[in-house]
Amino acid sequence: MSGFFRAAAGFGTVALCVSLAACAGSSGGGGTIVSVNGTAITHADLDKKLENGPQSRQVLNQMVQQDLIDQYARDHHVDVSQAEIDKKENEIKARYAPGQFEQILKQQGLTEQDVQNLLRQQIVLDKAVAPQIHVSDADIKAFYDKNHAMFDKPEQVRARHILVADPKTAQTVLAKLKAGGSWDALAKQYSTDPSTKDKGGELGFFARGQMVPAFQDAAFGAKVGQIVGPVKSPFGYHIIQVEEKKPAQKATFASTKDQIRTQLTQQQEQAVVPTFLQQLRSQAKIEVSDSRYADAFPSPAPAPPGASPAAGASPAPAATGK
Repeated sequence: MSGFFRAAAGFGTVALCVSLAACAGSSGGGGTIVSVNGTAITHADLDKKLENGPQSRQVLNQMVQQDLIDQYARDHHVDVSQAEIDKKENEIKARYAPGQFEQILKQQGLTEQDVQNLLRQQIVLDKAVAPQIHVSDADIKAFYDKNHAMFDKPEQVRARHILVADPKTAQTVLAKLKAGGSWDALAKQYSTDPSTKDKGGELGFFARGQMVPAFQDAAFGAKVGQIVGPVKSPFGYHIIQVEEKKPAQKATFASTKDQIRTQLTQQQEQAVVPTFLQQLRSQAKIEVSDSRYADAFPSPAPAPPGASPAAGASPAPAATGK
């Protein structure tokens, strides 16, 4: 799982608990959620269980951190445009096969708006710590010289498929395709792959090792435009068409420079963001009204010597994108 989705998983917990708490509040705290053989489980019961659960402190801390980031952005005039959020989201989506991004969001309990909120806060942090990030061309070249092989691109295939449960249906679909049937219509009608059936079976580009062996062998062995199948896999029977092939490519410094700059920048950010967040919290007035959480916000440790105070950061540099 990518670093983004590890972060998103935590955010999803917050979103879920906030949603449940809102439901409890909107019902007046006592409405019945479910009834078990006549015994009611109320919103108040669920709310109490959530609040007393082991994750409640973690969720509360995450919610406080989100508020601190939002307040920093407001106080230091750190603006984040929708275009910036969309750009980051599209960069993340590009790392996954079609439909996979949406599938992971569903598994994490996240909505599209949750992701955009999370990305907005990440962009605020990026801008806030930007004055502390220094990646030179020499740094990039040194990293490339040491790690250039990791940027080589393997041979790739772009394909689409229709997945069905049995060989008889597969033969029916294959015959209709060879007779000129529409991939979009037949995928929607027959495919059992929920992530691609409404997209004409489109899988996007993939390299060896990303698909099960039988599917991989058929796709890489076919010519562009060729329809092959049925191919049996643990998922069922596939009818496959190869749409495009990309040969393996050796990386060059010019083609990887921007990618390496981004990677080194993110590494530096990972080192300074925790200190920045610690400073935000140390300078905040956090008042706990519920005795159950009296120890949830202990006094933070002093910031390391030489660290720039978060609240004293200059508004202009903080609002400048990289």
